[in-house]
Amino acid sequence: MTTKRCGWVNQDPLYIEYHDQEWGVPVFDDRLLFEYLNLEGAQAGLSWYTILKKRENYREAFDYFDAKKIISYDEKKIEELLQNEGIVRNKLKINAVVTNAKAFLKIVDEFGSFSQYIWAFVDGKPIYNHFKKLSEVPATTEISDRLSKDLKKRGFKFVGSTICYAFMQATGMVND
Repeated sequence: MTTKRCGWVNQDPLYIEYHDQEWGVPVFDDRLLFEYLNLEGAQAGLSWYTILKKRENYREAFDYFDAKKIISYDEKKIEELLQNEGIVRNKLKINAVVTNAKAFLKIVDEFGSFSQYIWAFVDGKPIYNHFKKLSEVPATTEISDRLSKDLKKRGFKFVGSTICYAFMQATGMVND
């Protein structure tokens, strides 16, 4: 039996494994949701493949996306990250992870978990779409627009509607 894959998957085993084992699988773990949101933000202007190849470096560089550790990052740590060749060395994107960690923890305090907050945008269950061609899949939706707007209002950075829709797809909130 041949696995049906999306048109954006190349032949790299890393990409195939990601597509077949992770992408689109519903994620409810707060730390993993935080990781995905920040990696999608790091992707802005780049390909997901570029970020995927650097994911382990990101995990190590950002304390495995432990928001409680990230909020204490100082200028010295930011400078260290800017020198790290294993991640995208963009100061705005690096600072966004620290900003997002603070906003993330506020949401956890308010809603009990980030998962509770984020999944409420899709009524707690995945949305299943039935597109026939990659060209039919939208870059944004009304829900990703609302999510983006709310995240920005709460202080998040690099969370435009396109990034939010990619995050929703990656974390199984929507299955295209």
